[in-house]
Amino acid sequence: MDSVSTLLDSIDGVGRDARRGGYSRPVYSAAESELREWFTAEAGRRGLAVESDRNGILWAWWDVPGIGRRGSLVTGSHLDSVPGGGAFDGPLGVASALAAVDLLRGRGVQPNRSLAVAVFPEEEGSRFGVACLGSRLLTGTLDADRARSLTDADGTTFADASRAAGLDPAGLGRDDEALGNIGDFIELHVEQGRGLIDLDSAVAVGSFVLGHGRWRLSVRGQGNHAGTTLMADRADPMVAAAQIVLAVREAARRQDGARATVGRLTPVPGGTNVIASRVDLWLDVRHPDDAVTAALVETIHGKAQKAAAFEGCSVTLTEESFSGTVAFDPALQRGLANSLGGVPALPTGAGHDAAVLAGVVPSAMLYVRNPTGVSHSPEEYVEREDADAGAAALADVLEDLL
Repeated sequence: MDSVSTLLDSIDGVGRDARRGGYSRPVYSAAESELREWFTAEAGRRGLAVESDRNGILWAWWDVPGIGRRGSLVTGSHLDSVPGGGAFDGPLGVASALAAVDLLRGRGVQPNRSLAVAVFPEEEGSRFGVACLGSRLLTGTLDADRARSLTDADGTTFADASRAAGLDPAGLGRDDEALGNIGDFIELHVEQGRGLIDLDSAVAVGSFVLGHGRWRLSVRGQGNHAGTTLMADRADPMVAAAQIVLAVREAARRQDGARATVGRLTPVPGGTNVIASRVDLWLDVRHPDDAVTAALVETIHGKAQKAAAFEGCSVTLTEESFSGTVAFDPALQRGLANSLGGVPALPTGAGHDAAVLAGVVPSAMLYVRNPTGVSHSPEEYVEREDADAGAAALADVLEDLL
């Protein structure tokens, strides 16, 4: 029986990013594909039957003879990462699910329904810009035609990337058969904040996920020569973009409970001696109240229009994705808390596949303490003892639900 840390140690070298630090494992990259192969091998070692569905989700099945798969208990997470991310965001949930299977078998558990460990692709949205892409396709909350047309930074469409990964792009989209196999879904994840540090607990049950979305602000000006264009003659979208970044911070600070971030900014054409013709900024906004999120985005858009106009530029706002605030299934939450002896409940501002699935099937989450309080960064961490505690908690929950 492997510990969670042993499993994670075995993939420690996959997708290391020498430039950013941490790991870069975008969906269907060589690194993420290697991790999918690792998962398939580890599941096979445990006698689980591994399948890939038409949306690229991996399912490792502990089948119960004579019962079938309808209404099964499902756990799992993702293996892709943000650029330069930590070692635990995603893989912790997958490794813990495998370790929980070992624990259940070691306890002699005889399931009364089938159990599956699932791995969802493109949870982070780091390659194609839409978070939880696999679970959104599965549930039909993302239009398949839109998904097929998404492009990465190199111009590769999601349809082409899916085809290269062995999928038929025509088959992407809502999968009622796969959804019917999920009776309950439990996702374990590293906590992406310091809630468990403050609560002095290794594990918590998820209560709700803040509403959040991603928008692209495109500022257009006049591309020109950096050496021959006088300062008074410029319509520089980079200057407007800088003002917009500051406006985003100020608008979010004025709204209690809000988070707003510009995490990526891309000038076009991007030359050192070139005044950009366009600058794209990607905006992430989150708040527990969806109406407040929408109002904050409109406020930011208005400030962006003023900043762009002052520099002789224009700006457009495009919504790329949005998920409203999601409360996890109350009965399932209570069941998890009872199984674990009343561990604390914890909300989060981080999005997860479980939040997408919650709109269709009963879903819940477990969080494992991160002693740094830092995530989406190489400093993300989980103590070995806490990782074991998380796997044991997941096994306890699965045993009660089985």
